[in-house]
This record gives sequence, C-alpha cells and structure tokens, in this order.
Amino acid sequence: MRILRRLSAVVAAVVLALAGLSAAPAYAGESAAAAGPNFKAPYPCGQRWTYSHHSAEVRRALDFVRADGGTTAGTPVLASAAGTATRHYQAGGAGNYIVIDHGGGWKTYYFHLAAYSVASGEYVAQGRQIGTTGSTGNSSGAHIHYEQLYNGVGQNIVINGSGLSYPGSYHQAYLTSDNGCGGTGTPFNTWGSGVNVRADARLSAPVVTTLAGPTAVRVLCQKQGDTVNAEGYTNNWWSKLRDQNGFISNIYIDHPDAVLPGVPLC
Repeated sequence: MRILRRLSAVVAAVVLALAGLSAAPAYAGESAAAAGPNFKAPYPCGQRWTYSHHSAEVRRALDFVRADGGTTAGTPVLASAAGTATRHYQAGGAGNYIVIDHGGGWKTYYFHLAAYSVASGEYVAQGRQIGTTGSTGNSSGAHIHYEQLYNGVGQNIVINGSGLSYPGSYHQAYLTSDNGCGGTGTPFNTWGSGVNVRADARLSAPVVTTLAGPTAVRVLCQKQGDTVNAEGYTNNWWSKLRDQNGFISNIYIDHPDAVLPGVPLC
C-alpha cells in the first residue's frame, strides 16, 4: 500500500507539472499596488513643464523643469493629492524635501525645495502650495524631483490616470498642469475686439477662441509669458480664463495694473 501511495503521489506531481500548475500560492511576493489617488502635476495650473529620468537613478522618479518661458526656480510646488505633509532635510541628497502621506499606503516625495510653505504634520488639500522649487541638496540646478510610492516601493508615475513616459533627457516629453484649476476665478471685464485666447501664454500658442468684443470673464490665475505690445501698452503677464480655457494678455483685461490684484500665480 505504501508503494501504491508513493506511486499515486508521483503520478499526481507529474500531472501537475505537465499541466503547468503549481501547488505553491499564485502570489508569494508583494501584491499589486492598490489604486492610488487621482494624482495631478506638482506645479500650478496652466504651466507647461518638461521632464526626464536619470538612467543612473534607481528611484522611479521624474525631474521636472519649466518649458513655458517661466523661471523654474521659485515656482510654487503643489500637493499632487491631498494628505498629511512632513518636512525633511538631507544635506547630501534630497535637500529640503516634503513627503505627503495620502493614506492607503500611498505617498509622494518632493525633493530639492528652496523653501517650505507648510508646517510638518499639516494636512494639505490637492493643489495646496507646499514649497518652492529650488536646488538644495545634491542638485545641479532648480527642478522638482517627484516620486509616487506605494507601501514604500517606488511606482511608475501616473498623472490624471495616465502613466508618464521616462525619457532620458528634457524636451522629449511635456506636461501641462491642471492642478488647482478648479476655482471659480476672479471676475473681470475685457476690452477690445478680436482678442485671441491662446492655449498658453505665448504668441505662438494655438488660438483656442476669439473674444469678439468686451467680455465678462473669470480669471483663474496669471503668469509671465511673451511680451505683448498693444494700444501703447507693454505687458508680459497673461491671465488664464476659466470659461475659455486659455490665456490672454493682461493688456486686454480692463484693469490699470499690469499684474492683477488678488489673482494667484499659475
């Protein structure tokens, strides 16, 4: 009987092997990452940045620098999702950096900050400014080093539900932020006729729509871009319009100041 039992066990093992099956659990290691928050770009609404991944970097990070004519250094760094922020410092590496715990095992990291904008342990909403872009620590120039981690393991970065590529150098891939774009905006009126609303604060940017005449608009934010000369005025500040989803020169906003009061920076 022992011999028969042994033969039965051998036959069963052979059958399993031939069928490509295993008696071991299907997932012996880590389980797949749970769905994370709807992460957004870590910089302000309407800004266009380019990004890259250093081939020698073992972390699943992407480095972001501005590609819309604005200055990278000093630009606000925003929480890409809501959570609890913790401040850190590493002299020979990350410099000033913030970790945001989003719950459910998810965290994001923001390295090389010039300055912090929130207290350690503070809860921050998505789109809240947490610091300013800098080059502290082991860094050769101002940029945002950004990471998404699940249970302490770096993940390929996903923004607005879409995975980003990992180019080896800048200006191969770009990302325009919609982080913090959900506000109602500040009301203004425009003046002039045939005013083009563009996709970005550049005269070469595609025209989104045209304002036929004076129009009541809602301005979400403003930023510097191409210099515009019109009707004896010169200005390089542009406003992002909520309803038209594009930018116009501040020259065409009916207000005497070149930089609109009470309007945040993009």
